[in-house]
Amino acid sequence: MALVFSTTDTPQEDKLRIVDAGLDEHNYSVAPLADVSQLAAFATDETTTVVGGAVGRTWGKCCELLQLWVAPEHRSQGVGTRLLQTFEAEARTRGCTTFYLTTLSFQAPEFYRKHGYSVLAQIAGYPNGIVKFLMLRAEA
Repeated sequence: MALVFSTTDTPQEDKLRIVDAGLDEHNYSVAPLADVSQLAAFATDETTTVVGGAVGRTWGKCCELLQLWVAPEHRSQGVGTRLLQTFEAEARTRGCTTFYLTTLSFQAPEFYRKHGYSVLAQIAGYPNGIVKFLMLRAEA
């Protein structure tokens, strides 16, 4: 049977689901992915409106921060630091000692360096000189 290879800028949802399901089937057959747990920390104002959040996951001793955001009017006031600390503290209660994330050069690499993260890898080639960083902080 001959295979046909193609590319598209607008993949059909059903084809994306087939790829996701196939990858999930393989991954779950070889790794304990059911042990991956979501983790999130939020900062809210007096009206319970979310003004910042740290979102990620833990798996074994590893904690991955996927997103950290603070509303513009609350930036440079320690909210990001407090969210990161709260997020990591909860991960520690789950046994995590390895913390990692990716960030872009226009986002927060200096913020994470200030909090003990070091650059493991960087990827250049994005528009406007943007660089992507893979950062890690490991505790003993």
